[in-house]
Amino acid sequence: MSTATVAKDGIRARRTRRPGLLRGGREYTSGRRPRWTPGRIAMLLVALVLVVLWLLPLAWAVATSLKPESETTRTPLRWIGSEITLDAYRKVWEAGDLGQWMLNSAYVSVMTTLLTVVLCAMAAYGFARTEFRGRKVLYALVLAGIMVPPQVLMAPLFAEMVALGLVDTYWGVILPQVAVPAMVFILVRFFEGVPRELEEAAYVDGAGRWRVFWQIVLPLSRPILAAVAIFTFIQTWNNFLWPFLVTTDPNGMTLPVGLVNVQSTYGVRYAQIMASLVIAGLPLLVVFALFQRQIVRGVAHTGLAGQ
Repeated sequence: MSTATVAKDGIRARRTRRPGLLRGGREYTSGRRPRWTPGRIAMLLVALVLVVLWLLPLAWAVATSLKPESETTRTPLRWIGSEITLDAYRKVWEAGDLGQWMLNSAYVSVMTTLLTVVLCAMAAYGFARTEFRGRKVLYALVLAGIMVPPQVLMAPLFAEMVALGLVDTYWGVILPQVAVPAMVFILVRFFEGVPRELEEAAYVDGAGRWRVFWQIVLPLSRPILAAVAIFTFIQTWNNFLWPFLVTTDPNGMTLPVGLVNVQSTYGVRYAQIMASLVIAGLPLLVVFALFQRQIVRGVAHTGLAGQ
């Protein structure tokens, strides 16, 4: 049996639908709709309240960005101004190099995501499947990194980037964001739940550890890898502090840093602030809308791994 066949069989086995519950020695599936019990209704109400609390600030930001600047501080507050205008978006676009900042953010986020997924997956597979001296101690140090606030590392990281000559470069922004202990922990938990029989069959077939990792383990891990990639992309896109510290050239700024510089230059203008927030958050909404299924599957698989 070839390694590719083993991988395909493993993927097919994991995609197979679980059989229905047994009653009287037979399998059955219930076609009835779920009953509206008090507990289910309470959960639905809580979910609706959370949705409203999450959408309300977003709706207010969009409404404020479409108002004339003179009406953003008028009392009493109104959702809709006297007219709907895109003047705030036009001024934000003209005030800075918004297109270049978006390209910078896209490049930094994509490269950081790719490197994070590859490096964290390799490290996690090493912790989950290999035995070496000091493995437990090293893994404990990685987990301890989750509890270290990122702000504590800013000064030594900046000194390191200065020594390497990476200030005001893309790699100076990317490299410190690649090592993410939380993602290593998530992937370790998932890899521990991958059946060892698939790997052992590949070893019998003559495959090495590197080939097993790339052709068997990674294809089985697509849901969790997609979730890690999306979470990393969102976190990198929203990151302000580190790009702000390591970037001084306006042409190399990411979108959050550039927008803050524009706001500080022209003072507090609420319509423009809300317009800049909407522009910065719109790509993330698109990413979430396109990949929400992978996010849910990744979180579900993470919770079930290791059981």
